[in-house]
Amino acid sequence: MDASEHAQLALAWLAVSDEEFAEGKRMQASEKLWGATAHALTAVAMERGWKYGRHRDFVITAQRLVEEAEDDEMAECFYEARQFHANFYQNFLRDEDIAYSRPRVHEFALKVLTFLE
Repeated sequence: MDASEHAQLALAWLAVSDEEFAEGKRMQASEKLWGATAHALTAVAMERGWKYGRHRDFVITAQRLVEEAEDDEMAECFYEARQFHANFYQNFLRDEDIAYSRPRVHEFALKVLTFLE
């Protein structure tokens, strides 16, 4: 896959996560939301020649983009995205956590995609 395919997959996973949350499939939707984030970060990392593919690489890419954008809120949103990844395994997020964080993670993934050339 190339960067543009990862970007398209990120957008697709965002849509699927919205559908699954609407259907009450919280754990599956959580993983799709994380997947959208991971694919968006992968797209940017690929395009810039950075390492990608491991969880640590996602963290480093997110940190680099936060610094580049000078946007601390992006860091918070990436942390929330990681919470959705963990929620797939443990289903610990409360409804109010999901309601607050879900749109922020959605926006984070879309913002990451704006770093593509």
